[in-house]
Amino acid sequence: MAESYQTLTQCAVVAAAFKVLLFPAYKSTDFEVHRNWLAITSSLPVSEWYYEKTSEWTLDYPPFFAYFEWLLAHVGKLFDPAMVKVYSINHESWQTIYFQRATILLTELLLAYVLQLFIDSTPLPSRRAAQVAALSIFLSPGLLIIDHVHFQYNGFMYGILVLSLVLARCKSTLLHSGLVFAALLCFKHIHLYLAPAYFIFLLREYCLSARSIFRIKFFSCVKLGVGIATIFAAAFGPFAVMGQIPQLLSRLFPFSRGLCHAYWAPNVWALYSLADRVLIYFAPRLGLALKTEALQSVTRGLVGDTAFAVLPEIAPRVCFVLALLFQGLPLIKLFRQCTWENFIGAVTLCGYASFLFGWHVHEKAILLVIIPFSLIALRDRRHLGAFRPLAVAGHVSLFPLLFTPAEFPVKTIYTIFWLVLFLMAFDRLAPASKKPRFFLLDRFSTLYIAVSIPLIAYTSLLHQIIFGKSYEFLPLMLTSSYAAIGVVGSWVGYMVVYFTS
Repeated sequence: MAESYQTLTQCAVVAAAFKVLLFPAYKSTDFEVHRNWLAITSSLPVSEWYYEKTSEWTLDYPPFFAYFEWLLAHVGKLFDPAMVKVYSINHESWQTIYFQRATILLTELLLAYVLQLFIDSTPLPSRRAAQVAALSIFLSPGLLIIDHVHFQYNGFMYGILVLSLVLARCKSTLLHSGLVFAALLCFKHIHLYLAPAYFIFLLREYCLSARSIFRIKFFSCVKLGVGIATIFAAAFGPFAVMGQIPQLLSRLFPFSRGLCHAYWAPNVWALYSLADRVLIYFAPRLGLALKTEALQSVTRGLVGDTAFAVLPEIAPRVCFVLALLFQGLPLIKLFRQCTWENFIGAVTLCGYASFLFGWHVHEKAILLVIIPFSLIALRDRRHLGAFRPLAVAGHVSLFPLLFTPAEFPVKTIYTIFWLVLFLMAFDRLAPASKKPRFFLLDRFSTLYIAVSIPLIAYTSLLHQIIFGKSYEFLPLMLTSSYAAIGVVGSWVGYMVVYFTS
């Protein structure tokens, strides 16, 4: 156990040193988003936080994250007072850059601590596999790209999520698991996608008797209910007193946004968008109606409102129904066979369903699937077979986030090194399954990984050499469509594994 702790600690130290070197790297608009949130929470009274709109990057995270920004702001103004001024739009002093980059590193320590708890709570025969899985999460190219270059706080958030999942492993800490997850929802509401799995698991394991599902453990229900209500009251209570809940909710759930994000997240709607793009050329021959006003929409690979030229438009309720349907299927098994492994599987499949069928899904949300799946990917070789294409597709889909030439070597070399290192390690450590593996899934995984190298080469280098600035949508379309095939294939494969395990 001591050896595994040292290994995780040493990797964390080396990773931190590498990430410090990335401080001057490209930073997205998310950097200014969080600087502005520091300014809002520090300079204005709480009553104005969710109304302030001097900058276009308004506060749209739940209150716990706003309180978190408020704490950071009180430290940040010691380094650069201009950082926390509402009117300091696009302020980028070196003090501001170093401070904000450093906060990512420091808050990510929570993830390292929680992953060590995961290792220590794993039975001794599986501890080596748990250690490798933990290292794969902490050294994830996704966290490197999204947090330490693009700029977000996902490492901190996923630290809270993994803590909740680890606490769910022991019956004595089930209540703590639920309360930690409730707190996480008050930090970042995207984790609502995983809430159905938590509801079924806590209902079955904590609120209902093990002897009969018709016997309710009254005091357990009271403790869980009061705990969750207290956490939400601490987060939303001040805004409820001020009558601001409608305004707050309008910031958290802006349904006016389109079906697709600025470029297609690798989900079902990316493939739908691809089909629409292809049908544009065949519409005249097939006698299909063509909406010319939709030709320059986001589904063409450009930023804008979503509109389809040939295929029917997708309404938010369609996304909601599909996501709810495919989340419900694994929850049935979880209720009937309520084990920790099935719980993690249900969390993973809830993440898949929301990512694949959700409305205005961000490409970064793929980590909602990759991180919980990583905890059980080494359960056996069937699980690993479903995980492999997800690991490749999920990380390759993040490449367009870093489009500047200086970051090309970082994202490609680091991601390829991570894939080779950890997929080889996973292959050695994953035990054989007692049930037969799926020939087609194994062959799909191998072929899919082989295609990734020429795809990366074309989209990152060859396209610009061949076409220059023409067909700018093509690399994005190819990347999203390729990644979408991998994510969908991985989801189908894991659904089969989950229901036959």
